[in-house]
Amino acid sequence: MFSGIIQAQGKISQVLKSKDFLSIEVQSNLKGYKIGSSICCSGICLTATSISKNKFTADISKETLSKTNAKFWKKGTLLNLENSLKVGDEVSGHFVFGHVDTTGKLSQIKKVGKSWFLSIHFPKNIKKYIVPKGSISLNGVSLTINEIDSNLFNCMIIPHTFKNTDIHKYKKNEILNLEVDMLARYAHFSNLRS
Repeated sequence: MFSGIIQAQGKISQVLKSKDFLSIEVQSNLKGYKIGSSICCSGICLTATSISKNKFTADISKETLSKTNAKFWKKGTLLNLENSLKVGDEVSGHFVFGHVDTTGKLSQIKKVGKSWFLSIHFPKNIKKYIVPKGSISLNGVSLTINEIDSNLFNCMIIPHTFKNTDIHKYKKNEILNLEVDMLARYAHFSNLRS
């Protein structure tokens, strides 16, 4: 489990494709993990399978490739990285599991004062979990949903987050990993049972 507070950025230095999965090598200055550790890579919980100086490798299954933007990753792709939470760690964002629900498409990005406005188009099947002032993980970044309009939700990005995540590289129509807030998911299912 993670908090959606990005600790480092990594860059894919190698991609190896096989019949059953994709293997990536990531170069970064992320610290505090070992072989077998869970690392959130742009919203996807991946397992470190090997470690060398400033690099780790991870495998990505067909299931993950089918539901995430990892299918588009290549050498040079920038990733948001976060180590898994330990008991007692501060949760500054919200609980992020690294189980991406689907992808969304960036409809608009514009600067507003010193901050940035994002508008993301999302699939109808997750609309029941998208609520104003609720949380969402966008490429692993914990964000607050400001407004919803049909199948678009809007967020504001502060300068620190813009600079220290992959958001500063976004362009219109960018495909982004979305994970809905687990509390919203449980609240919805709880209401269905009532």
